[in-house]
Amino acid sequence: MKEINTRKAKHVPKIKLKTQHRHSQGQAKVNIAADKTVKKGVVTTEKPKPVVNAEAVEQEKPQVRYITVDIEDAGQRIDNFLLRTLKGVPKSHLYRLMRKGEIRVNKKRIKPVYKLALNDEIRVAPIRISEQKDNVSTGLAVVANLEKQILFEDDRLIIINKPSGMAVHGGSGLSFGLIEALRALRPEARMLELVHRLDRDTSGCLVVAKKRSALRHLHEQFRDKHVQKFYHALVKGHWPDKLTRVTAALKKNDLKSGERVVIVDNQNGKESETRFKVLERFRGATLVRAFPVTGRTHQIRVHCQTSGHSIAMDAKYGHEDFDMQMKSKGLKRLFLHAASIEFTHPLTEQRIKIEAPLEASLESLLSKLVKE
Repeated sequence: MKEINTRKAKHVPKIKLKTQHRHSQGQAKVNIAADKTVKKGVVTTEKPKPVVNAEAVEQEKPQVRYITVDIEDAGQRIDNFLLRTLKGVPKSHLYRLMRKGEIRVNKKRIKPVYKLALNDEIRVAPIRISEQKDNVSTGLAVVANLEKQILFEDDRLIIINKPSGMAVHGGSGLSFGLIEALRALRPEARMLELVHRLDRDTSGCLVVAKKRSALRHLHEQFRDKHVQKFYHALVKGHWPDKLTRVTAALKKNDLKSGERVVIVDNQNGKESETRFKVLERFRGATLVRAFPVTGRTHQIRVHCQTSGHSIAMDAKYGHEDFDMQMKSKGLKRLFLHAASIEFTHPLTEQRIKIEAPLEASLESLLSKLVKE
């Protein structure tokens, strides 16, 4: 061992350090600071520089991707397909790659509107994809509870009893919605896409497709009005038995705050129709069944309001006094529930009907009302 002395600096006493004369490969060397800026008794060491693995860096480089189109993806536009497949790549960037010929189908240039055919081979030039993994934890109570709300599931569909207060998808300040939570619960599912939507405060039957073919099949049924959705709503006052059909045209208005409100506008609004049936009468309220023939935004809620019978606890279209009465009895949410949905199964071609029970809070409210 060899003793190494530091040079004596002003106001710094001599210190003695012992170290090995020889340094093995990769071992940090001791530097003895000797100028006036060094604090008393401080010794610094150099950290070894990290070894860069050239082979690992090479593997991290983006590679050419080849995708063969199967029956599930055939028929859709290539831009929509790539937006779903290459998550994390901006739409504008994909369009630019197609214009430059960096994305080709069967070795040929294509336009974004090109519709994929079975066995098409898509070549995607090397592109770095910053995939955003779902950060939804399956340990969250609200996510874990969704497993108990599944009403029907097979290899093509999931039908779930959506809780009130949960948006169908993330956005507008929400970190995640129902579809993101389902993807976390079913990580092995190749795709999960909403077939239709429900308002955030509406509960009940919501259909999610597991296959592209099932999504197309059900969208066709919705367009052809072959899907029947029935809602239960508790409305203000005595709903007349003769009031079985409301056809007020609806128009969407976006306020400066960004909030969307729907109004009745029979000149400029879109044609809308909801059919109603009285299920049960209570003192000051009526439980009705609503069947939306068309599917406009907030349709049932506005059609109830314009008929003079607003839905209980409707923050946008409700009646203040009625809402206060229902709140005093324990109601904390909009009383609108997608009670059932009926459609043709995309594989078996058989008609199926799925029903979603009312949540306990709604059942509790009904039990407190006085029947007429």
